[in-house]
Amino acid sequence: MSIDCYQWSWLRHSLSMNYNLEIKKFIYSQYVYTGLRITAGVLIPGIILYHYDLLVAMMSIPLGALFVALTDNPGPRHHRINGMVASIIINCVVVCIAGLSHGYHWLIGTEIILFSLLFSLFAVYGTRANSIGLIGLIVFVINVNQLPGHNSFYAALHFTIGGTWYLILSLLSNTLRPYKPVQQLLGESLIEAGNYLHGKALFYSKDFKGDAIMQQLMQQQINIHNEQNELREIIFKTRKFLKESTNTGRRLTMIFLDSIDLFERIMTSQQDYIQLHKEFDGTGILETYKQHINILANALHNTGLAVQAGYAYKNEAELNTAFEQSNLAFVTLRKQQLNAASVEGFIKLRHILHSLQDLTERIKRLQTYTNYRQKISKQITSEEVKHFVEPSKFDMHLLLSNITVKSAYFRHALRLSIALIIGYIVSLAFALGHGYWILLTIATIVKPAYSLSRQRNIQRVAGTMIGAALGFLILYFAKTNTPIFIAMLLAMIVAYSFLRLQYLVSTAGITLYVLLNFHFLYPGNLGSVLSDRILDTVIGSAIAFVCSYFILPAWEHEQINGLVTASLKANKAYFNVIADMFSIKKLDMLKYKLARKEAFVSLANFSGAVQRMLSEPKSQQLHLQQYHQLVTTSHMLTSYIASLSYYAQQYGEKYGGSDFEPMAKQVNHQFMYAETLLEDIRTENVFVAGKFPMNKKVQQLLTQRKSDLEAGFESDELTVRKQLSEMKTITDQFQLINSIIGDEIKILEQIKD
Repeated sequence: MSIDCYQWSWLRHSLSMNYNLEIKKFIYSQYVYTGLRITAGVLIPGIILYHYDLLVAMMSIPLGALFVALTDNPGPRHHRINGMVASIIINCVVVCIAGLSHGYHWLIGTEIILFSLLFSLFAVYGTRANSIGLIGLIVFVINVNQLPGHNSFYAALHFTIGGTWYLILSLLSNTLRPYKPVQQLLGESLIEAGNYLHGKALFYSKDFKGDAIMQQLMQQQINIHNEQNELREIIFKTRKFLKESTNTGRRLTMIFLDSIDLFERIMTSQQDYIQLHKEFDGTGILETYKQHINILANALHNTGLAVQAGYAYKNEAELNTAFEQSNLAFVTLRKQQLNAASVEGFIKLRHILHSLQDLTERIKRLQTYTNYRQKISKQITSEEVKHFVEPSKFDMHLLLSNITVKSAYFRHALRLSIALIIGYIVSLAFALGHGYWILLTIATIVKPAYSLSRQRNIQRVAGTMIGAALGFLILYFAKTNTPIFIAMLLAMIVAYSFLRLQYLVSTAGITLYVLLNFHFLYPGNLGSVLSDRILDTVIGSAIAFVCSYFILPAWEHEQINGLVTASLKANKAYFNVIADMFSIKKLDMLKYKLARKEAFVSLANFSGAVQRMLSEPKSQQLHLQQYHQLVTTSHMLTSYIASLSYYAQQYGEKYGGSDFEPMAKQVNHQFMYAETLLEDIRTENVFVAGKFPMNKKVQQLLTQRKSDLEAGFESDELTVRKQLSEMKTITDQFQLINSIIGDEIKILEQIKD
């Protein structure tokens, strides 16, 4: 089965579980909520102006609302306010400048270069600043040709009025439902964790395809990482969650913190699935475990929906029944097949069962937080969380330090500037009806990475064609303005609901909305608008493609080694914090959580780079196979370290001392050797496996356990079994970590040869 077929199989399984679940997931999501808010912000002033026959003269008011709305990304309230105010000011300034420059093509060309360079560099300050810069550039572009009936100062005033109106609407929405953005994003994160669990369940299928499943899990891990980062920003920088005594805020905070621990626990369930299937296929135990995991995943889905919608959800009876069935299946199989030859396999099964029990209890605890009537005590302080979020401040030195060809931000800015000036020259040379659409297409398509630009390019052209076809059909068959207006309203909602979710659908919605809007503004002019939209989009897309490919292109292989190094170092720090738990050192929980966060973040960044490389030209996919193998092993390494962290917290104090120090030293030696390879420094690597003192102790216990089973001796069986199960599992995790780093070293040697 190919990867594509396997992805479809997974998607079909997920959808077939409950179509209503998927529909609710979308309806309750942040995307629809955002789409409705933006549509209301644009449509309300538009309808009022249309009623008084002022829409054509004051079209800049709904446009001003739209462009400020597009910068209103999720985040702390004060960040959103500052961002929207900055956008209003910048939009006002660029409209004035564009208007005053009208007719001076050389001046407009110069301004295009300067604004594209400046606004593109806003990206160094993060996603919100990048959105503000991009919108400022787009506002300038669409005002290059003056809007009919306005001078520049009136247009700037109208943009300011529209932007201010949306700012008030957004603040009002936030005041009425202050927790809604967090609920939506938090619920979405839980649903993604459920999808991740569904993926883990596939490993228990008899004909599982490990590479295909792992690729899907890595994509899910990237999604979860992005959502957790957004949640950290909102929750840890918002007073309502940390300083006010609101029960809702505390509950949402606890759901978030527990969800991070839950995701780490989900990652700990990594096993040697090939060996597991060799030992237990045909017994039915793996199918029972798979069913249990899917029930847990569905519980996470429903819990996520409950968080988004704000109602209480609990399916404790179903979760308890699922665990009882798994436990019964294990006990029954153990009575039937446990012997000296199978004892190691049953140790694995027992620990999988313990993991399922732990996940079950964690999900049940999450579900208790969805009942807002119950009071909980505050368990987090602002002092604890300040280490988990980056301080937000404007640093001019950061901007200036990126004005170099070595900076990916500056190279993108140069690339975009050249593309826009080419587009402007083309629009002047051929006297196109809506030439600014060429510039608009270029500004929205050209991205820092070639793969993202290529993806946007394809989606932009396809979406434009689909939207144009739908617009033609609606205007051809509609006999009155009422169905046309309803279609335009729906197109706006779809366009802005899918803007961050699916760009192709969003582009189709925007094109449809634009065409229907022009029908109301300029009746009978559909043909020219339709042809202009398609032609300008195709021209803009062609320019964007050529510039993305040939002008200072950003290929993933140029930066990926830095991401590999970051992931390796983060995993090393994560491992050492955990390994210290097996010594006399006391666990520093803050240090542990910070190390865990960095390990997960760096893994997601590395995974994202490999995913983007898959969309690049074959000639630029240098060592793609090796990097794909490396990101898979890195994912397994992080999972194994997460598993070790669970056992360290359970048994670290019990087995603390010097027994595991030789293993930890060997792992660190492997880490250091891998780092020297990345730095092109060759040293001798010594790989040791199975020669540690702890291995001898485990082997002695294993021999004793097998002898007891063969002799039917039961008097000390429980003590030996428990100690063997714990010590062997810990030892196996150290050896798996050691082994997987050894695999990474072999891959790195292939890359460096």
